[in-house]
This record gives sequence, structure tokens and C-alpha cells, in this order.
Amino acid sequence: MQRRLETIKINAEKDAAAADSSAVLQTTRQKYLGKKGELTLTLKELGKLGEEERRTVGRLANEVKDSINQAIELREQELLDEASAIEGAIDLTLPGIRPLSGGLHPITQMCYDLNDAFLSLGFEVFAEDEITSEKYAFDNLNFPPEHPARDTMDTYWIKGTENLTGTQRLCLRPHLTGASVRYLKKHGAPARFVYPGPAYRNESTDARHERAFFQYEALIVDKDFSFASGQLLVKTILEKVFGRKVDVRMRAGFFPFVEPGFEIDMSCLVCGGKGCKVCKNVGWIEVMPGGTPHPNVLKAAGINPNTWSGFYINIGLDRLVMMRYGVDDVRLFRGADLRFLNQFK
Repeated sequence: MQRRLETIKINAEKDAAAADSSAVLQTTRQKYLGKKGELTLTLKELGKLGEEERRTVGRLANEVKDSINQAIELREQELLDEASAIEGAIDLTLPGIRPLSGGLHPITQMCYDLNDAFLSLGFEVFAEDEITSEKYAFDNLNFPPEHPARDTMDTYWIKGTENLTGTQRLCLRPHLTGASVRYLKKHGAPARFVYPGPAYRNESTDARHERAFFQYEALIVDKDFSFASGQLLVKTILEKVFGRKVDVRMRAGFFPFVEPGFEIDMSCLVCGGKGCKVCKNVGWIEVMPGGTPHPNVLKAAGINPNTWSGFYINIGLDRLVMMRYGVDDVRLFRGADLRFLNQFK
């Protein structure tokens, strides 16, 4: 049996050295070390030997197995080296190939700029999951049960939960505002934080609207916070982002989660206030709603509205980017056209 083991070793090493591919090496491994391999079948006969001979042959068999594995691994490395070898001489004086460089998406750039602006004013950046519930998207925000925003024409309900209620009824968040209640429940008041991210609504797309879009919300909750301070905050942030004074106007508007509520417009920077398809030819474009948090929203977060008030804004991040770069169609941001996106690197 010892002579047979030596023969297996010699043949296996020859076959490994002659292999010209990884596939052939794998076949060699199976031929000698597989379940039905020559060495394996030989080892099954050890039980027929006497104790002393079995010990000697067993030690030799282990050595043969190690030698075969080493021979296969050595040839495998040689094949890898051959495959990676470069033919011909290398001219080190030739210029290299510059790798392609990436860049931040313009919406991401704007988000980071707003983060810097708000952080400089003492705000905290907060984030929540993109899947939320009816409880946080609507109930906590003072939306009545029959409000049209809850309908499937507006909201993407998660299949299998659409007939449930409260925290069991799940949806892609239609806005970020539910994060305000989550944050206040955990941290309480006073509070000063922002929460950027994508939102989703089932609506028709055009130059100003997308089904998936980015929002950037900010909330201050404090004692005796004046509305004039909130108005100053809006102007300060816009001037910080655009690097110049921006004309702003505020119109009364209804939103269930603020009282009083306002539509906050800025002068259209695409047309310079003259009128275009982005601003619907009026020279102004709505960039955010705002106002004082509704008492029912504060109560849902465990905050006493008789003690605390504040100011809330929800910035339409996509539209702000359109104003910064003079882009006249929001759909271009998600068109994956590198000719468009490379302009912002």
C-alpha cells in the first residue's frame, strides 16, 4: 500500500504541473482527493491493516495528501501569475489615464448647504425612516379622517396594510412633517432641528412636480417665539443659500399642522421675476409652507401648547435647486442624463 501511495503522489504532482487551466486543476483535485478519488479510496482500506502498519500508512497518506494540495495550489498561483502578466515592455514615460471623477447630485449639494446653514444657527439634523404610518403621517398632524391627502390618489399605501388604521397602516411618507412629532416625543422642548429627505406622492408630473421629490423641514419649538423671528429665519436661510438678498412674500394658507399657516414664495430666479413656465408666468414661486405648529400637533408630541409655541417651515428642495441653477424642469434631476448632471460637478 505504501508503494501505491507513492505512485498516487507522483502521478498527481505530474497532472497538477501539466494543468493549463483552473478547470483542469479542479478535475485533478477530484481525481485524487474527491469522494471517489484514488487517495480517498486507498484510505478506506486502512481498516484491513494491522495496528502498527495502519499507523505508518496513515501518516504517509497524510503526507501524500498535503503534497498533492501543495502541488495544486502552486500551479494555481502560477496560472494566476501567467494570466496577469503584461506582454512586452512597459513605457513608464507614457501619461496615465485619468480616472473618471464623480460628483454630488445638485439636490444633494443643496441639502448639504442647507445643513451647514442651519447648523451654524444651532440646529440639529434629524432623520427618520421613509416608510411611515397613518398615525404619524396624518393623525398626529391634525389631518381629519376624510382629508383627501389620505386617499390612494395621493398616498402610496403599503400593500396588505391599506385596510388597517393608525400605526398598522403603512405608507411611503407623503411629507416629512411626521418626523416633528417623533423627534419631540423623544427629545421634548425646547427644540431646534431640521429633517431632510425624500417624500412620495401619487400625482401627475410636470415641470414643477414629481412623484418622488425632496423636502427639507425645519422646526423651532420655544417659549414666546415670535412670528417675526420665523420670518427673519426664512430670509436669512435663503440669503445664505443663494449668497444674495432674495425677495420673499408670505400669503395666508391653510395647512392642518400649523395655525396660522402661510405660503412662502420667493421671486423666481429662473426668469428674474418676469414670468416663465416654472413660476406659471407670475414671477413668484412657492418654495415652502410655514407657520406656528398647531396646538393639536404639540399635544400629540406630549408638548403643552399653552407653554410652548414656535415656527415651522417645509422647504421644497427640488424647487430651490431649480432657482439656484436656473433649471426650468424638475424632471431633469432624475433623468440620469450625464450631460445634464455633469454640469454640476
